[in-house]
Amino acid sequence: MQLPAIPPSIARFFPILQWGRTYNKDAATNDLVAAVIVTIMLIPQSLAYALLAGLPAEMGLYASILPLVAYAIFGTSRALAVGPVAVVSLMTAAAVGNIAAQGTPEYIAAAITLAFLSGLFLVVLGVFRLGFLANFLSHPVIAGFITASGLIIAASQLKHIFGIKGDGHNLFELLVSLGEHLGETNWITLVIGVASTAFLFWVRKGLKPLLLKQGLKPRMADILAKAGPVAAVAVTTLTAFVFDLGAHGVALVGDVPQGLPPLSLPSFSPSLWLDLAGSAVLISIIGFVESVSVAQTLAAKKRQRIDPDQELVGLGAANVAAAVTGGYPVTGGFARSVVNFDAGAETPAAGAYTAVGLAIATIVLTPLLAFLPKATLAATIIVAVLSLVDFSILKKTWTYRKADFLAVAATILVTLFLGVELGVSAGVGLSVLIHLYQSSKPHMAVVGQVPGTEHFRNVLRHEVVTDRHVLSLRVDESLYFANARYLEDRLYDMVAKRKELKHVVLMCPAVNAIDMSALESLEAINQRLKDIGVKLHLSEVKGPVMDRLKRTDFFHHLTGKVFLSQHQAMAELSTPGAQETRRIASAA
Repeated sequence: MQLPAIPPSIARFFPILQWGRTYNKDAATNDLVAAVIVTIMLIPQSLAYALLAGLPAEMGLYASILPLVAYAIFGTSRALAVGPVAVVSLMTAAAVGNIAAQGTPEYIAAAITLAFLSGLFLVVLGVFRLGFLANFLSHPVIAGFITASGLIIAASQLKHIFGIKGDGHNLFELLVSLGEHLGETNWITLVIGVASTAFLFWVRKGLKPLLLKQGLKPRMADILAKAGPVAAVAVTTLTAFVFDLGAHGVALVGDVPQGLPPLSLPSFSPSLWLDLAGSAVLISIIGFVESVSVAQTLAAKKRQRIDPDQELVGLGAANVAAAVTGGYPVTGGFARSVVNFDAGAETPAAGAYTAVGLAIATIVLTPLLAFLPKATLAATIIVAVLSLVDFSILKKTWTYRKADFLAVAATILVTLFLGVELGVSAGVGLSVLIHLYQSSKPHMAVVGQVPGTEHFRNVLRHEVVTDRHVLSLRVDESLYFANARYLEDRLYDMVAKRKELKHVVLMCPAVNAIDMSALESLEAINQRLKDIGVKLHLSEVKGPVMDRLKRTDFFHHLTGKVFLSQHQAMAELSTPGAQETRRIASAA
């Protein structure tokens, strides 16, 4: 029986109606296997990231159940695993910490409200197809921000490794605070923390090869390797219980409420919304950029595609779901998404199955977590975030483009020493300023004809033929208010140096748009050249630009012509005997 067609307007917002129509037993089997592996990985991560956000451990589990179901309904990636992540947890702590003290009901309410605002913002962006706004966060800036955040997160967890106090909103404050309390180190906690960290680092790299050598099948070896954090949690929890380590000063997670996530509502206080709005926007955009980059990478490996605008809706729905079930902001995690993909996830249903597994864990396992040392969770976080630290981005950007290096370096330094929100804001602001500065001074080249061809190239890079009566100027940027005056000044300088000049041809193959300010500059150039007896011509103007220019009277006043190609222009305008060969003078 053929199922009825789904209207595009409905299919766009409910991708589950597309992949669900072809869901079969094989896909379900693969999704279930992937869900088992991700569930094992997600239990300790969820607990750890909640503590990183300054929230009760159970809120990490709550943020990993219904959001996964919501994304399975509205998301388009077949492998993205949604839930708490380190960077968003750190940003949540930074945002909510400015409003209330950790451990208070106000702090928890603010975190829930932050998830709701983030979800609302993402849904609005998705519905109105405004995903392009995330393009203002360049990849180098994101890489620099994640690197700096990884260092701050690792430093913030050292207090749990040493069993001491340590507070601060940036790396400098954290290190100073840790130094002041270093003499209060709890040596039992330190042993647990260091041993857990070393074990988890070894598990990440060494356990799977060892299991394969013992003859285990790759799938089973992979599952056991991913269960490393669970093993660390089980062993240290049992040790703490048997030896009553809590009585010896070892910080434990304590009682974790048993049962499914409670229904909750965000605060609707206008003042709280105003205080959290900026943070919600930053968390949403950073989470979206991270999620989409991971989702696109994984989709490309199977020749699938995702819809970025619908991803906004999916992530927004996941955050709203977190808010109404006692969670905090979530996004797609890199590590667990890769694990989900490698484990064979076929559809978003794998996330829904993972949610079921976590729901069972909240009912069955939470009473066993009371004796879990916080040092173990800190080790889990440290091992996870240090893999995100990548200083090679500094070398790459320095070698390739100094402007990108400046944006990355500023992002890292401001994040480390002034805080995460200021860091990402500085990176975005600097990137936009650099773009505006560079586009305000577009590259322009005097061009000549390559002998024996119809091609025209930069006179500073190639041996070309030019005409002393004709100035051919190629503009390599769209013309708008920020660079219109620069074009005028450069052109006037060139014309002033050429006493025999009769024609100026603006070659426009790279001009995708001309705004009103640039149009007025072209009119001024045309008039000024007319006053000195020089004609202005255009060549290789793109269709959409021509269409817009034809709506004005510009062509009625243009002293020259519009040529289809630069070769056509030179064929008509060149003067016999005025041609000369230009040798390469220098590189430009």
